[in-house]
Amino acid sequence: MSRQNLKGQRVVVSGLGLVTALGTTAASTWEGLLAGKSGIHMGQPFSELPPRPLAMVGNAPADLEDLLGLAVAEAIADAHLDLPLPDCGVVIGSSRSFQSRWERMARQPDWAGNPWLESLPHMGAIAVARQIQSLGPVLAPMAACATGLTAIFQGYELVRRGQCDRAIVGAAEAPITPLTLAGFEQLGALATTGCYPFDPEREGLALGEGAAVLVLESEAAWRARSGPPPYGHILGAGLSADAYHRTAPDPELRGSRLALKNCLYYSGLNPDQVGYIHAHGTGTQLNDDHEVRLIESGFAQLPWMSSTKGATGHTLGASGAIGAALCLLALRHGVLPPNVGDRGKSIYPNLVIEPTATVLNAALCFSFGFGGQNGVLALGRKQP
Repeated sequence: MSRQNLKGQRVVVSGLGLVTALGTTAASTWEGLLAGKSGIHMGQPFSELPPRPLAMVGNAPADLEDLLGLAVAEAIADAHLDLPLPDCGVVIGSSRSFQSRWERMARQPDWAGNPWLESLPHMGAIAVARQIQSLGPVLAPMAACATGLTAIFQGYELVRRGQCDRAIVGAAEAPITPLTLAGFEQLGALATTGCYPFDPEREGLALGEGAAVLVLESEAAWRARSGPPPYGHILGAGLSADAYHRTAPDPELRGSRLALKNCLYYSGLNPDQVGYIHAHGTGTQLNDDHEVRLIESGFAQLPWMSSTKGATGHTLGASGAIGAALCLLALRHGVLPPNVGDRGKSIYPNLVIEPTATVLNAALCFSFGFGGQNGVLALGRKQP
């Protein structure tokens, strides 16, 4: 399929909402990030588990629906839209969904009488559809850590193909649960002191809570209502699933290289047009090495790159949506976000170590998940 076959509606981002350990709004998250702050703190809400660096939104583990409610409300207000939105599409994903509710209910004596149906994996998307009173398409993708980018791409396709004039897209994660923590502990993936992406002596990831929601609109619909200045355009994406290993990335880069190649091709971008990459950057040995080799093999001129997981923690399925929102803020403000957690050494030569003013026209957001899930999303100030 050629780029000519993909012509359709141009898709703009007219609003966004962010909830992270740095703050419960996009503005507070962005301000904290540029100040070099981190929402990661040593602690443990579960007495049966050892203390670990965690990035929590509040003082207790969050509920997925609460995170989504805040992010959706901010995104709708930011886009200058009014409820109800009956024809709006909804694409909201999560890799863990309501697992925290399931764990709590399973511990209760009357577990059989609990509202299990309201906690099924797709109910986050249903909750958002109810919140905006939508009767349009509702999708709930689940693709490990590539969930957020998958959700954005699916919503982009709904709008690009004319199935909806607009769509609410994004992802949320509330992974601070005993089972999630124990699982990552058994994998040996959890950091013990902090998250230091791309540091030669990085020690692992720090789990974090959060949500990111974008309002996507066809350019025609946005112009017809004289909407607010957009953050930018969704240019396209590349997705692949190489299934190399349950948890480890493919050392030959086959799946991730394919996702990057397809993203650039279908977005109409050349590698030298990419000014910034928001990396997945988990702070684990395997992931960070994998991403550096992917970028070095795909770009003759290395773009600026950073990970924000040293500030927000690893929000699993929500991480790509959060990364995309931060890319859009970088496009709007002309500032590259720093790699919080930098300790003066890096395995990548063009790491952004402090807020950097620049003329940014196009950015990529990377997500790589368990099971060989690979996602690359392209965002730009204008359509090429």
